Amino acid sequence: MRLVLDTNVWLDWLVFDEPAVAPLKAAVAAGRAAVFIDAGVEAELARVLAYPFGSRSLGAQAQADALAQCARIARKAGVESRKAEVLLPACSDPDDQKFLELALACGADYLVTRDAALLELAGHGTRPLPYGIVTPAQLGAVLKPVTSDE
Repeated sequence: MRLVLDTNVWLDWLVFDEPAVAPLKAAVAAGRAAVFIDAGVEAELARVLAYPFGSRSLGAQAQADALAQCARIARKAGVESRKAEVLLPACSDPDDQKFLELALACGADYLVTRDAALLELAGHGTRPLPYGIVTPAQLGAVLKPVTSDE
């Protein structure tokens, strides 16, 4: 299974150890899923890791460690593999368009997000997307039958 994570899901994985991403982590660790990233998504993640999270902020070393962990987890995808015949919808948040494009470029099965603008596109439009747009919990439900036998 090929996956693209938006920045918030990366933060859930790398910073907050959010329980909703546990099935995703297990699937990746077991080799049942692969996560893809490109330069644009990686740059956004680096920028967001520098933001304060409420009363908590990550120091430079913690940011570097999170990016190094991301690099170990994710496979690099290039836009050159994008399937030109698929017309993507325009996301209401132009900053999120890169996630739609990356999911297309790497042949993702799912774009995993908590972003309302991206989730709004799930199942909409006259031409369906070649991948699903799901929350971490929805992906967990898809993965549960696979991971529950471990």
